Amino acid sequence: MIDLSFLKQLDKFNLIINKKITSSYVGERQSPVTGHGLIFKDHTPYAFGDDYRSVDWKVYARTDKYYVKRYEEERNLTVHIVVDFSASMGFGKKTKKSEYASMIGIGFAYMALKNNEKFVLSTFSDKLKVFRPKKGMSQLASMVQYLNQKKPKGTTNLDEALAKYKNMIGSKSYVVIISDFLYDPAQIENTLIRYKHNKIKLVQVLDDTEIRLDIEGDFKLKDSESNILMRTFISPFLRKNYTSMLAAHQAKIKRLADQVGAEFYVVSTASPIFDTFHQILEFKYTS
Repeated sequence: MIDLSFLKQLDKFNLIINKKITSSYVGERQSPVTGHGLIFKDHTPYAFGDDYRSVDWKVYARTDKYYVKRYEEERNLTVHIVVDFSASMGFGKKTKKSEYASMIGIGFAYMALKNNEKFVLSTFSDKLKVFRPKKGMSQLASMVQYLNQKKPKGTTNLDEALAKYKNMIGSKSYVVIISDFLYDPAQIENTLIRYKHNKIKLVQVLDDTEIRLDIEGDFKLKDSESNILMRTFISPFLRKNYTSMLAAHQAKIKRLADQVGAEFYVVSTASPIFDTFHQILEFKYTS
């Protein structure tokens, strides 16, 4: 069962969101439609039929011409939480990656709920499962129930699964993708390009063993998705090569994310969930 005791701790982050992030969220909610929102867009010469109350009298005083203020129309933000449930996410010495990823997803949903935003949960493995966006505690409760029953299985083509999901997003959104991201970087690149007009967070969830490979000796390793067995001797030399390759893979994802303005985080299932949220949201602490 997923431990939800950490949610109350996230109220601290929620207060930060309310006080310091809402104004930047408004920027993410904007559409190119001009309307009666709160965010100033530009001036346009006054024309017959314009609301006379929109005339900018300061501009008139400088130019002796009538200009009206235009504002961008605000749209509600939908938080999209996409969690990888392929077989590889079932790995974990103490906590399965899928369980930890679920806690991160629930945390984002909880913060969206506190900000009265719609949120939608989706999981992908061999199939894409989508909960339609709603508000309220009942949506969060349904999400928790579903994740408690969900088991990691199957193989996934990240590019294909996320391409299907992109077609369901109608407007600019806040998208959190939680996975171990042990995929070909080309698939990750395609996904990022496809979602580049959204606010994107990529959260890579790994077990400590995957991060440090802190084992040594003769082992039989089984690919959780292909079921292929491989016998190998894990030596200090192999560990060094492995950690170097993992670091290179993560650096590649980071570069791809930077190119589209996305954010990439690496978290360990051994870390307290509150510390993980502190890491993911730390950039919001600005003076």
